[in-house]
Amino acid sequence: MSANDAARGPRALINGVKALTLDDLPPPDTKRWVMRRKAQVVDGVRCGLLTMQEACTRYTLSEEEFLSWQRLIDAHGPRALRTTRLQDYRRGLDDEQDPPRSAVAG
Repeated sequence: MSANDAARGPRALINGVKALTLDDLPPPDTKRWVMRRKAQVVDGVRCGLLTMQEACTRYTLSEEEFLSWQRLIDAHGPRALRTTRLQDYRRGLDDEQDPPRSAVAG
């Protein structure tokens, strides 16, 4: 490992292929959250590069927002993080999680 590699900080493997570092994640002051950046943050947490709490603090995210990114990726893949389709995917997730109205005692 070179001195330059050591300066990049901790690394985590994604699918045993690519070593992910904090430098590979979006900058902490990110304002424009495109699907690729959201997926990078989720990947960083999933591979142990940082914790969910660290990611939320670093990017000023609520836990709910971060968890919604994870759920969307799990249910529909990274493309579900596109903001133009977000409402459609969320509507579908809400339908899956909510019991049918006829099953709710009234």
